[in-house]
Amino acid sequence: MSIDHPSFGRIDANRVIIFDTTLRDGEQSPGFSMNLAEKLRMAEALEELGVDVMEAGFPVASKGDFDSVHQIAQKVKNTVVCALARSGGKNDIASAGEAIKPAKRGRIHNFISTSPLHMKYKLRMEPETVLEVIEAGNRAARQFTDDVEWSAEDGSRTEPDFLCRCVETAIRAGATTINIPDTVGYSTPEDMARIFADLRARVPGADGVIFSTHNHNDLGLGVANTIAALKAGARQVECTINGIGERAGNAALEEIIMVLRTRHDVLPFTTGIHTERLLRTSRMLATITGFDVQPNKAIVGRNAFAHESGIHQDGILKNAATYEIMTPESVGWTRSSLVLGKHSGRAAFRDKLKAMGYDKLEEDQFNEAFSRFKDLADRKKVIYDEDLVALVDDEVRDHARIRFISLDVTAGSRRPATADLVLEVDGARREGRAEGQGPVDAAFNAIRAIVPHDATLQLYSVGAVTEGSDAQARTSVRLEEDGKLVDGQGADADTLVSAVRAYVHALNKLLVKRDRAEPAALEA
Repeated sequence: MSIDHPSFGRIDANRVIIFDTTLRDGEQSPGFSMNLAEKLRMAEALEELGVDVMEAGFPVASKGDFDSVHQIAQKVKNTVVCALARSGGKNDIASAGEAIKPAKRGRIHNFISTSPLHMKYKLRMEPETVLEVIEAGNRAARQFTDDVEWSAEDGSRTEPDFLCRCVETAIRAGATTINIPDTVGYSTPEDMARIFADLRARVPGADGVIFSTHNHNDLGLGVANTIAALKAGARQVECTINGIGERAGNAALEEIIMVLRTRHDVLPFTTGIHTERLLRTSRMLATITGFDVQPNKAIVGRNAFAHESGIHQDGILKNAATYEIMTPESVGWTRSSLVLGKHSGRAAFRDKLKAMGYDKLEEDQFNEAFSRFKDLADRKKVIYDEDLVALVDDEVRDHARIRFISLDVTAGSRRPATADLVLEVDGARREGRAEGQGPVDAAFNAIRAIVPHDATLQLYSVGAVTEGSDAQARTSVRLEEDGKLVDGQGADADTLVSAVRAYVHALNKLLVKRDRAEPAALEA
């Protein structure tokens, strides 16, 4: 049966609402962080992808989080913009309501823990007090918007009878979406099916709200649990691009969507997602966060449609359906890989980038990318799509505070390495020289000389973008400061330059993360 919803009107019984929490739950993953400009870019990409709801942040957590939600609410036109709040937080609901005020369609998502473990040790609240907080929180949220979602944190480990009471209270107080998260990734598909079937059968008013499922991937069951919840009556799924999120991450949006599309015979559900944009959205997120998608990742990993086995290759050549259950083009992959040369002009370069999904570069980003492309074309015999992706991604990464200008290194086996580095810091050109045990150590010491900081290097990894001795290097760097982790990436035909670009990227992200703080704890 269909349901009337304040943001979506009448919703067909088989229409699934896609609630993306990349900008909120995803960004809480260790090492991930985005500045305001990057969040706005991702919000635009998510809207173009077709997500129904985007959870833009946790406004009470910091001024930066509030500003990002507020500006996303101003920018986004078609997608519901959602702000997270604790049901009993002193200023949470008001902050969330103010943040989403400019939105064409806004939602407040409030939550409180309901499991015995969380109530006893995290909240230090009695069950009756939790019920009172649920009622007060949802009534307060309804003062700002008719679209209110309530979540039972650790709902999958909550006693069934008490969970029913919590859900009934939330509905009575005005919640229009009820989310039952598997917060710690503990459940199995059978558990999720039982929970949603039980709530829909027992709770008064359950037929008038949307039930939502939010699954973490600690046991690798995030997508399986999501599908089980849908089969049991949930009609909203909460997920993230590339499955990013705390610990082992969340259920991956791209995997859920392609399961529904590929197995429509047994899962007769529809969504508003434009699947051909999945790959470019995945790549944009990887660029912004500095985390590459693993090669064997379903749907968007570079090996997802690769076939090395002779038997598989033979079958694919005869009929692609023998070993491919979906087409690469359906999620945004293209068959061509060999591209431009050193005689290619700006128009051809722009057209190629547009075909690859880079159609919204700022003019200065395009100009710098074109300049680097011409330089690369002079050094490299053959340029592939992957080369262009690497250098363009490098230009659209966070350079808000610190930007690489130039590097000269002297190194050898008979003397310490020396690095002469030029960076732009907050708009001012700064130069530094340092020695090190090797050229990379010297270059990183030069960065510290220009931008003093206490972060420690946790990871340094170098790989090749393509094959051949002239391949560009792609470097990953992880920094840690006071428990905060950030990852950075850089690419260049010179391995040392790629390393410095990666370190600078990580350092820019660390400066953003320094401004973040946890909101004050709830008090019973």
